[in-house]
Amino acid sequence: MNGEAGGGATGETSLPGGRPLRLGTRKSLMATTQSQQVADALTRLTGHAVELVGVTTQGDVSKALLAQIGGTGVFVNALRDKILSGEVDFAVHSLKDLPTSATPGIALAATPHRDDPRDALCGPAKLADLRRGARIGTGSPRRVAQLRAMRPDLEIVPIRGNADTRLRKVTDGELDAVVLAHAGLKRIGRLDAVAEVFDPSLMLPAPGQGALALECGADRADLRALLGTVDDAPTRRAVTAERTVLAVLEAGCSAPVGTYAAEVDEKLHLTATVVAYDGTRQVRLSTSGHPDDAERLGRDLANRLLAQGADQLMGERD
Repeated sequence: MNGEAGGGATGETSLPGGRPLRLGTRKSLMATTQSQQVADALTRLTGHAVELVGVTTQGDVSKALLAQIGGTGVFVNALRDKILSGEVDFAVHSLKDLPTSATPGIALAATPHRDDPRDALCGPAKLADLRRGARIGTGSPRRVAQLRAMRPDLEIVPIRGNADTRLRKVTDGELDAVVLAHAGLKRIGRLDAVAEVFDPSLMLPAPGQGALALECGADRADLRALLGTVDDAPTRRAVTAERTVLAVLEAGCSAPVGTYAAEVDEKLHLTATVVAYDGTRQVRLSTSGHPDDAERLGRDLANRLLAQGADQLMGERD
């Protein structure tokens, strides 16, 4: 694969025999749906055919909660291995699954336009209207902490599985509701299950939630340029600010950290929170500045969170 780079004109990839680009993706309905959307966009913009290659990751095989099997990276590492071995040309991930630390030989080539980053409650009623002691399913410590802050009476039930599996637990009566990402529900056509979409003022999403990440080999300048045709600059700046908060806090996807950044009137506005797992205490701060300063805004806000004791909240479990 390394010998294929750099042989074509700008905007072309030098693939032997003119074969399609191979896109590595997890095999779930949500993953293949979002990957196909990326493939279609690339073909439309560049003329290159793209074929999907299904890959099974550790997160797909294990039934344990993410925090128990290593959290960040469990949906990503197998796809990166396929890039490095040359079995696929690039991979599409949910950006919130990516570790914040760089991986040698791997480049983040594009972040397409972000879908709705908010969390959604799926069930028969809004959160305020659920019965006292209602059973709510989620495997995310971030969602657990923020749900407990809003409704301390709730019984939070840890769950794993794809979106349809989780939604079925509500229709079967095992749970009163589940919380899932709005973007994922939209991609698989299940917005009919949504009772309430949480405003970020109530529940801050995970860093990068609703956004996708396209990764390829760092030595593939030709491929990076081609994938860059679907990059969305405002999305990249927003998720850079959010993920920088996570990186400075040295937290992963198993930490109760929520962030949200968006550009409004040519300024990037960033809010972040760290919530105690039991929901009784939280540190929540905001900042804004020039969109080109996304990384600095994230770093400064994270340091302010740490100065107010955020690191102590992250380490607490009941």
